[in-house]
Parts: sequence; structure tokens; C-alpha cells
Amino acid sequence: MRAVVVHEFGALDSLKVEEITAPQPGPEEVLIDVHAVGVNFVDTLVISGKYQFLPARPFTPGKLPAGIVTKVGSKVTGLTPGDRVLTTAEQGGYAEQAIALESQSYKLPAKMSFVDAASMALAFDTAWFALRERGRLRKGEKVLVLGATGAVGTAAVQLAKAFGAFVLAGVSSLEKTGSVMAAGADGVVNLGVENIHDGLREQVYALTDGAGVDIVIDSLGDKFLPAALRAIAWRGRHVIVGFAAGEIASVKTNYLMLKNIELSGLQVSDYRKKTPDLMRECFKEIFQLYEDGVLSAPPSETLPLDGFAKALNQIQGRNAKSRLILVPEQLS
Repeated sequence: MRAVVVHEFGALDSLKVEEITAPQPGPEEVLIDVHAVGVNFVDTLVISGKYQFLPARPFTPGKLPAGIVTKVGSKVTGLTPGDRVLTTAEQGGYAEQAIALESQSYKLPAKMSFVDAASMALAFDTAWFALRERGRLRKGEKVLVLGATGAVGTAAVQLAKAFGAFVLAGVSSLEKTGSVMAAGADGVVNLGVENIHDGLREQVYALTDGAGVDIVIDSLGDKFLPAALRAIAWRGRHVIVGFAAGEIASVKTNYLMLKNIELSGLQVSDYRKKTPDLMRECFKEIFQLYEDGVLSAPPSETLPLDGFAKALNQIQGRNAKSRLILVPEQLS
């Protein structure tokens, strides 16, 4: 089969598609024909060797591939060949076939295409855990999503609205207002103001009658983290899901104490490994909301497997205008 193979961590342009032996499922695993897999920023970190969890080499990158089950291991009881699934495999997706644990494979709704599944994967489950588990969102609470036009941000806006929250979308420019309002935001916070330290709080207070927000979903970090803390209400929760703005921020912990604020982080991969039942609950709710028409997959662009380098470079250069999805060629 054809697959992208990383022999040594390094530059993206050092990779190529190779012919390798197809993997075989272990007792608790399934083999899938990969029909779609998202290209994510984390893939660039794994390939370059800069991610906190690195696989043994050689390996095939690509998280959360979606496809059709073709073989099952001897202890697999809940899946059979022909099932359409999304997997939460941590690697192996940039290939025509991939292996995943049965416990980390989820049957897709009939209405959900492989491309929609791949475009929602990693973003919507991250947003779900940020809101439901780390943020403990309750209906009627106020949520600020920083980086609301990114994959996780857009998912967080949709999910927070679906869960009954009042949602503010933080954007780098007011030109992006249309897209976040279409995703369900109730208001917009301009993160491009000159004085973000005061300007973020002023905007949030103006939109919440001076109350502040109960939850911040933060994929930006940098200067936006301390600024957002100042806009949080008493007993609010600030959930860190990334540092897309650059620097890893530091905070003055006395401020957390004065307002009884919780500051927490989210590494969603750990939930896949340590709480598979909770991850199953996550996807069950996401799939149901999708079937009900409450959630929609983000706009996406599909590329063949040979287009992986183009997609990765767009992601690394932050030039992608939609979710980039690899659609491997079908096996002959």
C-alpha cells in the first residue's frame, strides 16, 4: 500500500509517499481503508520532532483517519468488515490503510460523509472536552472563545451554542465577524485592538452588562491569556487548549485567588487513552447533534495522498482557508 513515511524527524519536504507492507490488526484492533484524514497543525509538530509525544520511527503521520473496516482482530466483537468508522488513532492516517483499536473506533452516522467526519475530528472532540469536562459548562452561562475562526474555535462556538450558552467569539479582525456569527456566536470581541490588556475586558464587559464571562476557551495563549483572565466572572474557568499566538503565557496567580478563577489545560489525547468511555460519550453527542442539524462540518478542501506536502505547508504557513483533508486513492 501507499503511505507517507517519516524515517527521521525533520523538515516537511524530506517526506515522500512510499510503497510499504499493509499493516495487520492485532487481537483488539481493526484495519480500515482510509477514505479521509484531516491535516492538522499538530502533524507538523510530530513530523519535526517538536511534539510532546513522539512515536518510534519509522512511522506514518496522520491522526483520526476515517474509513471502512476491512479486517478485525480475534477479540473484536463490536465492529465487522464494512462498518464506516471514525478512529482516534494517534498516527497512521496518511496512508491507504490504517490500524486502530476497536475501543477507539466509532461508527459514523449514515448522514455523515468521511470528509465531514475527518474535518470535524480533533477539533470537535477537543472543543467538547474543553466545554463539557474541563469547563463544566452549564446552560445559560457565558463563554468567550479565543481564536474563534480556527478549527477548535469554530467547533467551540457551535458546541457552546448547542449547549445553551451565550457565546462571544474572539477574532483577530472584525472582517471575520460574518463567519463566527454564522457559526452561532452572539457577539464578537476584536482581538486586534491596540491595547488588548484593557481592550478585551472592556469589550466583554460591554457585551455582558459588566458581568464578564464564565468560561474562556483559549487556543491562542500569549498576551491574550492574561487579558482574558481579566474578563472572567467570579468562579470562572479558563481552559487552555493551545498556544497558536506564539508565546506560552505566564500569569499572576494572585488574580486567580482573588476571583476564585480556575485555570486548567486540556490534552485531549490523554482522554482517548485513559477514559475511552468518556470519549465514546463525546462522539455520541457530537454525532447526534450533527444528525439533528445542530452542528455542521467546517468548509473543507480535499487533496489526494500525494498532496500531503502542499497541505502541511499551508497549515504550517497558516495559509489554509478551510480544513484540509487527504483522500487517499483507493486500493487497486
